[in-house]
Amino acid sequence: MNQLQAMRVFMKVAETESFGRAAAALDLSNAVVTRYVSLLETHLNARLLNRTTRSVSLTEAGRAYADGCRAVIEQIEAMEASVANSSIDPSGTLKLVASASFSLLGLTPMLRAFRERYPDVKLRLTLLHRPVDLVAEGFDVGIVVPQLVTSGMLINRPLLKVSAVLVASPDYLSQRGTPAHPASLAAHDFLAPAADVHGSTWSFVGSSGTSESVVLDPAYMVNSSHMLRQAALSGMGVAALPESYVTRDIETGALVRLLPGYALEDADKEVSIVYPGRRHVSAKTRCFVDFALTYFRGSEAAAVSIDPSSD
Repeated sequence: MNQLQAMRVFMKVAETESFGRAAAALDLSNAVVTRYVSLLETHLNARLLNRTTRSVSLTEAGRAYADGCRAVIEQIEAMEASVANSSIDPSGTLKLVASASFSLLGLTPMLRAFRERYPDVKLRLTLLHRPVDLVAEGFDVGIVVPQLVTSGMLINRPLLKVSAVLVASPDYLSQRGTPAHPASLAAHDFLAPAADVHGSTWSFVGSSGTSESVVLDPAYMVNSSHMLRQAALSGMGVAALPESYVTRDIETGALVRLLPGYALEDADKEVSIVYPGRRHVSAKTRCFVDFALTYFRGSEAAAVSIDPSSD
């Protein structure tokens, strides 16, 4: 027996005081309505309705059961309405996870802009350096380096790519000289992101398309772009940093970009927005994904960077 359906049928019979009118209202046959009520009475081991050839009325037990059914059905209908509305109107709490390597100066303005657009959506952000299982850990959306996501069956929408560049302070270069080609980097103090995919061998692609590899033994390694930038600014050596992270430093002369005719090979990092499945995506998730895609693909994303050491 479908007990919830039986309760709905019983309530309609009680409301209309007629099996026939209840059947018509529910688009069921009289026999089906009668059977639902009979099954319910058998299940409860109690008579719920007094039946005569002319009328139907509630027994004492029926009135008590009807009150309980009404409360249950109203609560279920309220829950169903709430869930249905959540797929239309963005509201509730959105649980986000982001690579901790994101520049907070870039991520926070986007979140602020989203909250201004959708004030009924509350944000709960978690920053992680480690791999994340989006589904198992209960996150709605991730803004991450795709390699750090272990969940299956996710939608992956690329947001942006970040390139790394070599920089050093003017004071350092005045003392140690400016490297003219990749091989000359071996004579410099190299500041590297920790646990980088390059290891000790770094490859550079020239404007002609030729590749040149250099073995570099870092004098300093740290798993933070912020600390790496501070080391470069203080004159500790030559650093590999996300280009967007040091654009302002280069413009002001606090740092100098080195080897502008070369690009670091395999240094681009892709950042994606990921979320579970395509079916039944809530309004809050759908709106956030659309907003983030528009934001990060526009000029507002210029301040965003990722830490190349986080992989």
